[in-house]
Amino acid sequence: MFAKAAFPWWIAGGYAIELAVGRELRPHGDLDVLVLRRDQVLVRDVLSDWDMHVADPPGVGRLRPWRSGEALEQPLHDIWCRRTPEAPWSVQLMLDEAEGAHWVSRRTRRVRLPLERMGRTSPTGIPYLAPEVQLFYKAKATRDKDETDFEAVLPLLDEPQRVWLADSIAVIAPDHPWRRRLMSAGRT
Repeated sequence: MFAKAAFPWWIAGGYAIELAVGRELRPHGDLDVLVLRRDQVLVRDVLSDWDMHVADPPGVGRLRPWRSGEALEQPLHDIWCRRTPEAPWSVQLMLDEAEGAHWVSRRTRRVRLPLERMGRTSPTGIPYLAPEVQLFYKAKATRDKDETDFEAVLPLLDEPQRVWLADSIAVIAPDHPWRRRLMSAGRT
């Protein structure tokens, strides 16, 4: 559905990790897609015939329709999508911030990265979040599936990716156990 989109987008979540490692790791409930907040009008156009609801307020389990023409401002960032009101939720859109040519984490403006380093492209042409960016988001409230994803992708991260991820996690969770493992992975 985004193949011809005139804006950057990336597969996110567990599928992004699987695209990075090149194999399936676990089952998934939906498809996560990250887009920049500044492109939300274009996203609405691409999904104009979909039923879309925004988590408002974020994190409490309440959804409300995303009205046509409505600009979503922070802290709203999570949009649930389904083909029709009767269909199951199948796509979760996440809006993230950008300043010029830099991605800026919605969690803290201190974590940023040039947009050109934000993602990768699979051998079949699918854009996905760089694994270090996806792991940064997974580090906030680590679950078993996040540990699985971390273990699978850790051997593939080069030193600059490990350092960026360890430094970025330090901003939000200085004592996170992944930081030690990221730094020791470079010494083996």
